[in-house]
Parts: sequence; C-alpha cells; structure tokens
Amino acid sequence: MHEGGNGEGHRTKSGAPASGVDQGGVDQEFLALERELTVLLRRARASSGEMVREVHPDLESSAYGLLVRLEELGRQRATELAAYIGVGKATMSRQLRALEEMGVVAREPDPADGRAWLVHLTEEGRVRFRAVREARRARYVRELASWDRGEVAELARLLHRLNRGVER
Repeated sequence: MHEGGNGEGHRTKSGAPASGVDQGGVDQEFLALERELTVLLRRARASSGEMVREVHPDLESSAYGLLVRLEELGRQRATELAAYIGVGKATMSRQLRALEEMGVVAREPDPADGRAWLVHLTEEGRVRFRAVREARRARYVRELASWDRGEVAELARLLHRLNRGVER
C-alpha cells in the first residue's frame, strides 16, 4: 500500500492500492509529495518564525536562511545572497538593512570591488544565531528520536538533492 507521510494508506475508489497514474491521469506519488511538502513547509514556517525571533524579536522568519548562509560561508555580497535565497536585489537590500539596524549583520567594502559591499554576521548576531541553531538541532533530535540515523541521513540527502534540483 502507498503510504503518505501522515501514516494513512491511499486507495483508489475500487479499494485497490493507489500507485502510479490513476485513471484520471494523476500521478499519485506526486500528489502525495505535494501534500506532504505543503504540510512540512507550513510547519517549518511557523517553527522558523518562533525560533528566529529568539535571535531578535523583530526578525522575520525569512531572515533565517540568510543567517544560515552567512554563518556557513562567511562574508557574502548582497547579490550572492539574493541569488541563493531567490529574491530580487531590492528585497535583499531591505532585508539586510533591517538586519543591520538590529545589529545582527554588518557591511564592509569589498576589497575586490570598491563599489560592492560584503555582508557578515556581527559577533552578537553569530552568538544569537548559534543558540537558535542549536535549539533547532535539539528539536530535530527529539522529533526524530525513533528514526535510525541512517534514515535521518537519507532524508537529508534526498532533501539536498531536491534543493539542488530546484536551484537549477
């Protein structure tokens, strides 16, 4: 039986297990994927909103991805961040200006191009971000305690593959 992430088996009107393409031409696997990703993303947005405010009470949940990128790669140009996150330069400028006003990030001239700026986490931003990231990791450990570590690694691998495919 095809299992959805919610633990419910899905069957056709005749009661047969749903798999492949049904008589209406719908790919059941892709419908199940869409349904589960919708739930995951909705929950992730809500969770991110709560946790990112621990970095700073005025932070928007969308800022978390920027902080992750800056923590992992260090100094970045705003254009690189915008391309990675998938937003326009104006949106990125607004977000970075707000983060700078909160003292979470700072800008410095790019030594390779005097017209450009590099953005980086401030020490306060780094300390706060790491505390939130550790809390998120601990939450995943709790929520996935019944999973085998190999399953966790496989989920991470598949999500990475999905993200890489979406980037293209």
